[in-house]
Amino acid sequence: MALLQIKALKKSFGDHQILKGIDLDVQQGEVVVVLGPSGCGKSTLLRCLNGLEPIDSGEIKLESLGVLGKDTSWEKARQHVGMVFQSYELFAHMSVIDNILLAPLKVQKRVKADVEKLADDLLKRIGLFERKNAYPRELSGGQKQRIAIVRALVMQPQLILLDEITAALDPEMVREVLEVVMELAKQGMTMMIVTHEMAFARQVADRIIFMDQGHIIEQASPEQFFEQPKTERAKNFLNILSY
Repeated sequence: MALLQIKALKKSFGDHQILKGIDLDVQQGEVVVVLGPSGCGKSTLLRCLNGLEPIDSGEIKLESLGVLGKDTSWEKARQHVGMVFQSYELFAHMSVIDNILLAPLKVQKRVKADVEKLADDLLKRIGLFERKNAYPRELSGGQKQRIAIVRALVMQPQLILLDEITAALDPEMVREVLEVVMELAKQGMTMMIVTHEMAFARQVADRIIFMDQGHIIEQASPEQFFEQPKTERAKNFLNILSY
C-alpha cells in the first residue's frame, strides 16, 4: 500500500473551486515535486494534506493512521505529516533550540534529553549546531529556513511537505536550503515539494506532478516531463520558463 493515498479530493473557497478531484498515491521514500502555474492549487493541496485547510470531499489516507481527520485526528496526523512553509514561522522570542524542541516536548510528550540529542545531531548535519542558542533575528534567511526544516524533522514524520521554501530567500541563500533537501532525499525521506526552482525539481524528484486549474493533468519522471512533456499546457509552461 502507498504511504499516502489521496482520493477524489475537492476544495473550494466560496464559489471558487480550487481542487477538482485530486487522485494521487505517494510511495514510501518517494520525492514528488508538484509544478504548475500560480493559482493552480499546488499550495492548497499541501495545506489540505496537513489539515490546515478543511476539505470539501474526498479522503486523505496515511499508512498506519487510516483516513486523516476521520480515523485519526488532525492533531495526531500532524505529528506524522510535517510541513515547512515559505515563511519560516519561527518564534522570535525563543532560541533556535527552544523553537525546535517546543512541539516534540509539548505535543508528543517526549523526553527532553532524547529530543535534544536528535536536534543536536540534525543541527550538526546542516552546519548550524553552533547557532543552537541564537535567536531568529540573529540568523540569515537561509539559516532560518534550515532551522525550520530541522524543526519538522525532529518530530520524526513519515512525510514532509515543502511549500515554496526558497521563495522568500535571496538567490545566494537558496542553494544552502536546497542542499539540505537533496540530502534528505538521498536518505529516503518521503517528500512532496512545491517549487518554482526547475533545476532543483529535475534533480530531486522521483516523479513530477503537473497541475493546472485544480487538476493533475500530467505525471512523469523528471526526464520525460522536462524533455518530452505530453500535454500542450505543460509544453507552454516550460517554454515560458525557458525565456
